[in-house]
Amino acid sequence: MATVKIFNHHFRTPFIALLLVEAVVLYSSVFVGEYLRFGQLLGQEKIEFLELKAFIYTAIMMASLVAMGQYQLPNGQRRHYFPYIVIRNLVSFTLGIIGLTMVYYLWPEILLGRGLLAYSLCASFVGLVLVRLVFYHTVDGRRLRRRVLVMGAGELASNLLDNEDPLRAVSPRNASYIIHGFVAIDDETIKVPEQYLVKPGQALAEYCSAYQVDEIVLCMADRRNKMPVEALFNCKLSNIDVIDFVAFWEREKSMIQLEMMSPSWMIFCEGCKQSAFGKLLNRLFDVVVSLLMLTIMLPVLVLTMLLIFVESGMKGPIFYRQTRVGLNGVHFQLLKFRSMIVDAEKDQGAQWASENDRRVTRVGSFIRKVRIDELPQLLNILRGDMSIVGPRPERPEFVADLEKKIPFYSARHRVKPGLAGWAQLKYAYGANEQDAKNKLKYDLYYIKNQSLLMDLLVLLQTVEVVVLGKGAR
Repeated sequence: MATVKIFNHHFRTPFIALLLVEAVVLYSSVFVGEYLRFGQLLGQEKIEFLELKAFIYTAIMMASLVAMGQYQLPNGQRRHYFPYIVIRNLVSFTLGIIGLTMVYYLWPEILLGRGLLAYSLCASFVGLVLVRLVFYHTVDGRRLRRRVLVMGAGELASNLLDNEDPLRAVSPRNASYIIHGFVAIDDETIKVPEQYLVKPGQALAEYCSAYQVDEIVLCMADRRNKMPVEALFNCKLSNIDVIDFVAFWEREKSMIQLEMMSPSWMIFCEGCKQSAFGKLLNRLFDVVVSLLMLTIMLPVLVLTMLLIFVESGMKGPIFYRQTRVGLNGVHFQLLKFRSMIVDAEKDQGAQWASENDRRVTRVGSFIRKVRIDELPQLLNILRGDMSIVGPRPERPEFVADLEKKIPFYSARHRVKPGLAGWAQLKYAYGANEQDAKNKLKYDLYYIKNQSLLMDLLVLLQTVEVVVLGKGAR
């Protein structure tokens, strides 16, 4: 298996292996640094304390790697580009050093000496670069991917091909699968190139075993009297997985395909529920993280308030309140730092933010890019209107229209809206109806697979969005 499911979320097995190997490298680098710094390891009593220091060092550095998206396949050929690996690690290590500084300030007893820390960081950096060079030249190998047979060759099945790279059509770049072939179904309009079609015959299970097929994906728009039930059942008994296209797409793309999702699939699928204890734990997570962020970001909040006040000529409002749709469709007042001119919508009313929007002030342009304008929403979280992670709250003027045009759009209001979100990580800034539809695919994935682990991952990876200014307008 190229993926493993942990708390309703699919993780690629190669990246779990990479994470574990890099954790060992980071942990070991502290002892390597100790040896390089002093020429020997210290006594047994101090080694035990060094183990605690190494564990904390590893945890913080691993969090910085996760935050900078280091356990996702980069796009294109950049993953084979040595400077790219070095630069990404430099950014991650910078973030890790900031985290270490904060922890050492709060807990000086676990401080690594400056010399030891320098040696440990050098050993870690060299070790991680070498590990990633080996990994990125291996992870794309065919042996690390599942071999898939697609039942269907129509419009739906053609979505699985890599149309941007014909030479890699059946093994799309960054995918965890390789398509062995497509099986055409009677009366189906074929949309797949003929060279990719296969004819396994009646003995489907034997065919899959002969060609080492790991999984069968059902891509038939109309299954009535066309699905070879007995043959597929024999495949299941032969330990060959059979999966629906919607579930396959969800697993591979971390999103839900709206066009193929039926109400019955959403009703009977796993997920979409949270226990009372889970809700309590989630609320505790929201309160603790919000208070922690408010404490850490207090100087930034004060400075931002001062800059907005000065730019507005000492008279404009600092905060901006706007009605948004929350849990179960209930409206609430969302709080933000004002980033636009006063009365920006006085003449034209509610409208989507656009790129290079002229209504945005100079200070507003910066705070929007690094997401500082969203920080006052921590107060909304403490009040219970929002959560740390969830679908972004939308304006009622837009919601009323989008619910009429986009199926299942109202489902996103069955959880609290969030300061950060899965859709914000996976999709650029939404500024029209089509963007809202595309982001809903990721919002539904989050609603279906919500867990505390996923919330933590979203929160960590949001750091990359802030640092690199992704999708800001």
